[in-house]
Amino acid sequence: MTRVLTIEDDAITAGEIAGELRTRGFSVDWVDNGRDGMARAMSDEYDVITLDRMLPGVDGLTIVSTMRSVAVYTPVLMLSALGDVDERIRGLRAGGDDYVTKPFNLAEMSARLEVLLRRQQAPAVQKEATLRAGPLELDLIARKLKRGNEEIVLLPTEYRVLEFMMRHAGRTITRTMLFEAVWGYHFDPGSKLIDVHIGRLRKKIDPPEAPSLIQTVRSFGYVLSEN
Repeated sequence: MTRVLTIEDDAITAGEIAGELRTRGFSVDWVDNGRDGMARAMSDEYDVITLDRMLPGVDGLTIVSTMRSVAVYTPVLMLSALGDVDERIRGLRAGGDDYVTKPFNLAEMSARLEVLLRRQQAPAVQKEATLRAGPLELDLIARKLKRGNEEIVLLPTEYRVLEFMMRHAGRTITRTMLFEAVWGYHFDPGSKLIDVHIGRLRKKIDPPEAPSLIQTVRSFGYVLSEN
Protein backbone atom coordinates (compact mmCIF):
# COMPACT_ATOMS: atom_id res chain seq x y z
CA MET A 1 0.00 0.00 0.00
CA THR A 2 1.25 3.49 -0.87
CA ARG A 3 2.35 5.34 2.27
CA VAL A 4 1.69 9.08 2.52
CA LEU A 5 3.05 11.38 5.23
CA THR A 6 0.91 14.46 5.82
CA ILE A 7 2.67 17.22 7.76
CA GLU A 8 -0.06 19.74 8.58
CA ASP A 9 -0.78 21.66 11.79
CA ASP A 10 -4.46 22.32 11.05
CA ALA A 11 -6.46 19.29 12.18
CA ILE A 12 -9.44 19.99 9.89
CA THR A 13 -7.26 20.31 6.78
CA ALA A 14 -5.28 17.23 7.76
CA GLY A 15 -8.48 15.25 8.27
CA GLU A 16 -9.77 16.26 4.84
CA ILE A 17 -6.49 15.30 3.17
CA ALA A 18 -6.30 11.96 4.98
CA GLY A 19 -9.95 11.18 4.24
CA GLU A 20 -9.56 11.90 0.53
CA LEU A 21 -6.38 9.85 0.19
CA ARG A 22 -7.68 6.90 2.20
CA THR A 23 -10.72 6.64 -0.08
CA ARG A 24 -8.20 6.19 -2.90
CA GLY A 25 -6.43 3.35 -1.12
CA PHE A 26 -3.49 5.22 0.42
CA SER A 27 -2.16 4.68 3.93
CA VAL A 28 -1.82 8.10 5.60
CA ASP A 29 0.20 9.12 8.67
CA TRP A 30 -0.38 12.60 10.09
CA VAL A 31 2.06 14.79 11.99
CA ASP A 32 0.95 18.20 13.30
CA ASN A 33 4.28 19.98 13.81
CA GLY A 34 7.51 20.62 11.96
CA ARG A 35 9.90 18.98 14.40
CA ASP A 36 8.18 15.58 14.35
CA GLY A 37 7.47 16.02 10.65
CA MET A 38 11.16 16.48 9.96
CA ALA A 39 12.00 13.25 11.80
CA ARG A 40 9.35 11.27 9.90
CA ALA A 41 10.31 12.75 6.53
CA MET A 42 14.00 12.00 7.09
CA SER A 43 13.19 8.35 7.80
CA ASP A 44 12.67 7.84 4.04
CA GLU A 45 9.84 5.39 4.81
CA TYR A 46 7.15 7.15 2.77
CA ASP A 47 6.27 7.10 -0.92
CA VAL A 48 5.15 10.74 -1.03
CA ILE A 49 4.71 13.66 1.39
CA THR A 50 2.20 16.52 1.65
CA LEU A 51 3.95 19.35 3.45
CA ASP A 52 2.42 22.51 4.87
CA ARG A 53 4.57 25.60 4.27
CA MET A 54 3.94 27.19 7.69
CA LEU A 55 4.37 24.88 10.67
CA PRO A 56 5.13 25.26 14.38
CA GLY A 57 8.65 24.27 15.40
CA VAL A 58 10.28 23.85 11.99
CA ASP A 59 8.81 25.38 8.82
CA GLY A 60 8.13 23.47 5.61
CA LEU A 61 10.95 25.08 3.63
CA THR A 62 13.48 23.94 6.22
CA ILE A 63 12.11 20.40 6.16
CA VAL A 64 12.25 19.96 2.37
CA SER A 65 15.63 21.67 1.95
CA THR A 66 17.11 19.51 4.72
CA MET A 67 15.71 16.37 3.08
CA ARG A 68 17.34 17.22 -0.24
CA SER A 69 20.65 18.15 1.38
CA VAL A 70 21.01 14.61 2.77
CA ALA A 71 19.75 12.87 -0.40
CA VAL A 72 16.22 12.03 0.77
CA TYR A 73 14.31 12.36 -2.51
CA THR A 74 10.78 11.40 -1.45
CA PRO A 75 8.41 13.46 -3.68
CA VAL A 76 6.98 16.45 -1.81
CA LEU A 77 3.75 18.29 -2.59
CA MET A 78 3.86 21.60 -0.75
CA LEU A 79 0.60 23.11 0.52
CA SER A 80 0.39 26.73 1.58
CA ALA A 81 -1.86 29.73 2.11
CA LEU A 82 1.06 31.79 0.77
CA GLY A 83 0.07 31.79 -2.88
CA ASP A 84 2.05 34.58 -4.51
CA VAL A 85 4.57 33.71 -7.18
CA ASP A 86 7.64 34.46 -5.05
CA GLU A 87 6.48 32.07 -2.33
CA ARG A 88 5.80 29.30 -4.85
CA ILE A 89 9.25 29.82 -6.32
CA ARG A 90 10.83 29.61 -2.85
CA GLY A 91 9.05 26.31 -2.21
CA LEU A 92 10.21 24.81 -5.50
CA ARG A 93 13.76 26.06 -5.12
CA ALA A 94 13.93 24.57 -1.65
CA GLY A 95 13.26 21.15 -3.18
CA GLY A 96 9.49 20.79 -3.45
CA ASP A 97 8.23 18.86 -6.48
CA ASP A 98 4.90 20.67 -6.78
CA TYR A 99 3.03 23.44 -4.96
CA VAL A 100 -0.69 23.85 -4.25
CA THR A 101 -2.21 27.02 -2.80
CA LYS A 102 -4.81 26.81 -0.03
CA PRO A 103 -7.74 26.52 -0.23
CA PHE A 104 -7.42 23.71 -2.75
CA ASN A 105 -9.64 21.14 -4.40
CA LEU A 106 -9.10 17.75 -2.73
CA ALA A 107 -9.51 15.82 -5.97
CA GLU A 108 -6.88 17.98 -7.68
CA MET A 109 -4.53 17.58 -4.73
CA SER A 110 -4.95 13.81 -4.93
CA ALA A 111 -4.37 13.84 -8.69
CA ARG A 112 -1.15 15.80 -8.27
CA LEU A 113 0.08 13.28 -5.70
CA GLU A 114 -0.72 10.44 -8.08
CA VAL A 115 1.32 12.16 -10.81
CA LEU A 116 4.31 12.49 -8.47
CA LEU A 117 4.01 8.81 -7.57
CA ARG A 118 3.77 7.69 -11.19
CA ARG A 119 6.87 9.66 -12.11
CA GLN A 120 8.75 8.29 -9.12
CA GLN A 121 7.74 4.66 -9.51
CA ALA A 122 7.49 4.19 -13.29
CA PRO A 123 10.19 1.83 -14.59
CA ALA A 124 12.63 3.27 -17.07
CA VAL A 125 11.66 1.92 -20.49
CA GLN A 126 14.16 3.05 -23.04
CA LYS A 127 16.57 1.48 -25.49
CA GLU A 128 19.44 3.82 -24.73
CA ALA A 129 21.67 3.42 -21.72
CA THR A 130 23.11 6.91 -22.13
CA LEU A 131 21.95 10.24 -23.54
CA ARG A 132 24.45 12.83 -24.79
CA ALA A 133 24.00 16.48 -25.69
CA GLY A 134 27.07 18.65 -26.12
CA PRO A 135 29.28 18.19 -23.03
CA LEU A 136 26.47 16.50 -21.06
CA GLU A 137 26.22 12.74 -20.56
CA LEU A 138 23.19 11.27 -18.78
CA ASP A 139 23.41 7.68 -17.56
CA LEU A 140 19.81 6.40 -17.71
CA ILE A 141 20.58 3.27 -15.70
CA ALA A 142 22.46 4.87 -12.80
CA ARG A 143 20.48 8.12 -13.24
CA LYS A 144 23.66 10.18 -13.06
CA LEU A 145 24.67 13.27 -15.00
CA LYS A 146 28.20 14.26 -15.97
CA ARG A 147 29.65 17.29 -17.69
CA GLY A 148 33.08 16.11 -18.77
CA ASN A 149 34.56 14.36 -15.74
CA GLU A 150 32.40 16.25 -13.25
CA GLU A 151 29.34 14.52 -11.79
CA ILE A 152 26.35 16.82 -11.27
CA VAL A 153 23.73 15.92 -8.65
CA LEU A 154 20.14 16.47 -9.79
CA LEU A 155 16.89 16.41 -7.84
CA PRO A 156 14.29 14.00 -9.26
CA THR A 157 12.26 16.65 -11.08
CA GLU A 158 15.41 18.31 -12.44
CA TYR A 159 16.49 14.91 -13.78
CA ARG A 160 13.19 14.38 -15.60
CA VAL A 161 13.25 17.88 -17.11
CA LEU A 162 16.81 17.46 -18.35
CA GLU A 163 16.19 13.93 -19.66
CA PHE A 164 13.27 15.19 -21.75
CA MET A 165 15.36 18.08 -23.07
CA MET A 166 18.30 15.82 -23.91
CA ARG A 167 15.98 13.49 -25.82
CA HIS A 168 14.96 16.54 -27.89
CA ALA A 169 18.32 18.35 -27.97
CA GLY A 170 18.57 20.95 -30.72
CA ARG A 171 14.79 21.29 -30.97
CA THR A 172 12.70 24.04 -29.44
CA ILE A 173 10.51 22.72 -26.63
CA THR A 174 7.47 24.63 -25.39
CA ARG A 175 6.69 25.02 -21.70
CA THR A 176 3.49 23.07 -22.28
CA MET A 177 5.43 20.14 -23.78
CA LEU A 178 7.79 20.10 -20.80
CA PHE A 179 5.04 20.29 -18.22
CA GLU A 180 2.94 17.55 -19.77
CA ALA A 181 5.98 15.27 -20.22
CA VAL A 182 7.39 15.79 -16.71
CA TRP A 183 4.38 16.50 -14.48
CA GLY A 184 1.79 14.66 -16.56
CA TYR A 185 -1.13 17.10 -16.56
CA HIS A 186 -2.25 20.23 -18.41
CA PHE A 187 -0.25 23.35 -17.81
CA ASP A 188 -1.05 27.05 -17.73
CA PRO A 189 1.76 28.62 -19.83
CA GLY A 190 1.71 31.63 -17.49
CA SER A 191 3.07 29.57 -14.59
CA LYS A 192 6.63 30.11 -13.32
CA LEU A 193 7.07 26.43 -12.43
CA ILE A 194 9.05 25.53 -15.56
CA ASP A 195 11.18 28.67 -15.33
CA VAL A 196 12.18 27.80 -11.77
CA HIS A 197 13.42 24.33 -12.73
CA ILE A 198 15.21 25.63 -15.82
CA GLY A 199 16.96 28.23 -13.67
CA ARG A 200 18.10 25.56 -11.20
CA LEU A 201 19.38 23.37 -14.03
CA ARG A 202 21.35 26.24 -15.55
CA LYS A 203 23.10 26.87 -12.25
CA LYS A 204 24.11 23.22 -12.07
CA ILE A 205 25.14 22.43 -15.64
CA ASP A 206 26.73 25.73 -16.75
CA PRO A 207 30.23 26.71 -15.57
CA PRO A 208 30.59 30.31 -14.30
CA GLU A 209 30.73 32.89 -17.10
CA ALA A 210 30.05 30.22 -19.77
CA PRO A 211 27.12 30.57 -22.22
CA SER A 212 24.15 28.56 -21.03
CA LEU A 213 23.49 25.22 -22.70
CA ILE A 214 19.76 25.92 -22.31
CA GLN A 215 18.67 28.90 -24.39
CA THR A 216 15.35 30.69 -24.01
CA VAL A 217 13.26 31.01 -27.16
CA ARG A 218 11.29 34.17 -26.48
CA SER A 219 7.53 33.69 -26.04
CA PHE A 220 7.84 30.01 -26.95
CA GLY A 221 10.06 27.82 -24.77
CA TYR A 222 13.60 26.50 -24.59
CA VAL A 223 16.22 24.68 -26.64
CA LEU A 224 19.10 22.58 -25.30
CA SER A 225 22.27 22.78 -27.37
CA GLU A 226 23.24 19.48 -29.00
CA ASN A 227 26.81 20.59 -29.80
